[in-house]
Amino acid sequence: MPDRPAYLRIAELLRDQIREGRYPQGARLPTMAELCAAHGVSEIVVRQAIARLRGEGLVQTRRGGGTIVRVAPPVRRVAMDRYRTVTRPMAVPATTFTHDQRISWDEYRLDREYTRTRADTDLAGLFEAAAGIEVLCRRFVFYARGEPQQISVNYLPWDVVGDTPVADPEREPWPGGTLAQLSFLGHPPTRVEEAVRARMPTPEEAETLRMSGGVPVLTITRRMLSGPRVLEVCREIVIPADRVVLDYAIDI
Repeated sequence: MPDRPAYLRIAELLRDQIREGRYPQGARLPTMAELCAAHGVSEIVVRQAIARLRGEGLVQTRRGGGTIVRVAPPVRRVAMDRYRTVTRPMAVPATTFTHDQRISWDEYRLDREYTRTRADTDLAGLFEAAAGIEVLCRRFVFYARGEPQQISVNYLPWDVVGDTPVADPEREPWPGGTLAQLSFLGHPPTRVEEAVRARMPTPEEAETLRMSGGVPVLTITRRMLSGPRVLEVCREIVIPADRVVLDYAIDI
């Protein structure tokens, strides 16, 4: 069999060294000149190796700053318990997001955009309603300690939230989040359903979340029900896959 291309061998060596901790998160890799000399290859070959690692989301390159091992601390989403946590009496303001991120209310920021629109066929199907029903669409970008971590686009029936404080973007962030808002309106959620998928981010998502190339996102489609009625559809919650752990606990 022919020898593997040099750039693949160099990429594999650096990948192993990163995973073994020789180059921990935030560490700088050897310079282009040092890698060329160490492996006896041209700069083009080294650039191909670095590009491969960058495409895998392991490193990022900075102009004038060399190649850095990406720092990507994971965030834990406790899928079963996170909603119960924020429905209990709270000594301090919190939401599922602040709970996941383990941040204080002062470290939480929320960008929001509200529009009144009509549900298309797919969205109406998630609501188990007729196409064209009026909904409030809310697009949120969630920040923890100044860094964007999550995007979500959620929908609420206009006949439930229209002309209420929940439809006022100036009331955000709302302690307890959507769970508390629906409870405030007299429709406390009794069931939460989530469907998780993985895909590559759109250019807008990657820019908004300040993502490196090669990193996928997890997308979560969520429904909140109060009794038999679907009162919220989130389509979608978007989180970089290298920043999240989805934990599931099932009692048997």
